[in-house]
Amino acid sequence: MNKIKDIIRGLFIGIANMIPGVSGGTMAVSMGIYDKIIGAVNNLMKDFKNSIKILFPYGIGIAVGIIGLSYIMEFLLTEYELPTIALFIGLILGGLSPILKRVENEKFKITHGVSFLLLLLVIIVPAIYAGSLGVEPLTGFNLLSIIVLVFMGMLSAGAMVVPGVSGSMLLMLFGYYEYLNNAISGIVTALVKFDINGVLLNAGILIPYGVGVVIGIFVMAKLIGFFLKRYPNTTMWGIIGLIVASPFAILIGVSTASITALSIIISIITFAIGYVVADRLSKM
Repeated sequence: MNKIKDIIRGLFIGIANMIPGVSGGTMAVSMGIYDKIIGAVNNLMKDFKNSIKILFPYGIGIAVGIIGLSYIMEFLLTEYELPTIALFIGLILGGLSPILKRVENEKFKITHGVSFLLLLLVIIVPAIYAGSLGVEPLTGFNLLSIIVLVFMGMLSAGAMVVPGVSGSMLLMLFGYYEYLNNAISGIVTALVKFDINGVLLNAGILIPYGVGVVIGIFVMAKLIGFFLKRYPNTTMWGIIGLIVASPFAILIGVSTASITALSIIISIITFAIGYVVADRLSKM
């Protein structure tokens, strides 16, 4: 039963990573499994068997969320943008209470406030300018495009690990979000149709990106693990800043055309559902 719950938690993380502005790391924190995942990644070489045992169900859920539900999320964000976004804001804020309890008995210091404000701005400022760079992704299978895809994988994976920072939002900022999202849906479609050329074409994009993702996860997990160990309260206040900023970053990108009286009412309901689900998952 616990493994099924972990797969469901991984599912939410995977879906979150597909939505610009929503952070998979924030979702992990909100569900109370962030420290567990970071610890397992950092101990992979020291305790391989136990780390894989912990990470495997989350990995299944994340893979299903990213690949299996990419079409569904694309439809929901197109047709029901505000209620879908509200659901994820509820999921994010629903897990904030257990995090606040970790620092409520500690004396608040200036470094805590600086960490909170600095990382709050780290989320809000890029969100305001997301998509404004107008960068076109490099295409074709050559050394330069491979290096760039590896870098994009490292960048987005690092953002996935850090709570509050959206890997999808950074990809959108650099002009690679749609390009990589099309490659993910394209390889699934090609596999279903047994289109070998389509599989190879999209694999040429996703393999270098995947290598970068693996590198980025390990590097950022080490850094986060270091800061949580050496400066736990300052790090937690920074994480709280990232989480508090996330809803603003998400709502900045919402189309005003999707805002109607009915969508607001539905969004209140979906927000409440997300909040309750995250609150229950974080307490399990």
